[in-house]
Amino acid sequence: MSDVKREDVLPALLVADDQRSRDEPEIAANISTQLEHMGLHTWSISVIRRLRDAIGRLSPTSVLEIGASIGHRSAWLFDLFTNQQPKKFDLVEQGAKFGVILFRLQSRYEAAPWSNILVGEFSTLLAEAKAWSMTMKSGVGTGEKRLDLSYDAIIVDDQPEKVASTISESLPLLSQNGVLFTVEPPTPTGDYDELDESEQAKVDGFNDWIKLIETTNSTHYMAFVPLFEGTLVAFFKR
Repeated sequence: MSDVKREDVLPALLVADDQRSRDEPEIAANISTQLEHMGLHTWSISVIRRLRDAIGRLSPTSVLEIGASIGHRSAWLFDLFTNQQPKKFDLVEQGAKFGVILFRLQSRYEAAPWSNILVGEFSTLLAEAKAWSMTMKSGVGTGEKRLDLSYDAIIVDDQPEKVASTISESLPLLSQNGVLFTVEPPTPTGDYDELDESEQAKVDGFNDWIKLIETTNSTHYMAFVPLFEGTLVAFFKR
C-alpha cells in the first residue's frame, strides 16, 4: 500500500483478495452457531470477509476492535494473524460474561502475549487511557493493561444509536496511515411513536451518523462498500 497515492488507498484496500480463502474459519463457524443459540447478531460473513481482506492488505502493527461480543469477527482476525501477527490486538467488550468467552478464544489461539481483552465501556476505557498517559509522563505508573492512544486499524461495532459517537471518539486514535472500519447503520423506515424512546434513539443515532459523515469529509477519505447484508465503511486521514 506504500506505493498507492493517499486518495487511492481505500479503493485499493477494500477490493476482495482472491488469494485468501472464502471459507469461514472453523472456530469462527462454531462461534456463529453459538451466536444463533444466544440470539445475538454480528456482521455478515460477506462484510467480515472483506474486512479480513482489507486488514490483511493493510498489515497493521496495532489493532483495536470495539464491540467484540463473543468473538465471531475476532476469530476471523485471529485466524488471519496466525500468519501475520500484529504487535498488539486489543479487544473491547462491555459485557463481563462475554469477556470470559473472549479470554477462551484468546487461549485457543495462544494469543495472550500480544492481545488484550478489555472489559468495560469504550468511552470509560478511553478516558482512563488518556489519564494514564498523563500519569506516565509524570513518571508514576504500574503495568496494568490499557488502551493505546494510537492504532493502525480500528474496528467499531456498536448499537446504531451510539455508533457515530463511538467513531467520533475513535478517529483521533488512528495513526497517520491507520484505517477505521465500521458498518453503515440501518436507515430508519416507516412511522414510529415519538414517545417510543428506543425508536427515537435509533432515529437520533442515524441523524448523528449523517452529521458525522458531513463533518468528517473534510478531514478523512471515506469509502462505502455495499456487500451482502451490510455496507462496510472505512475512514482514512487526508
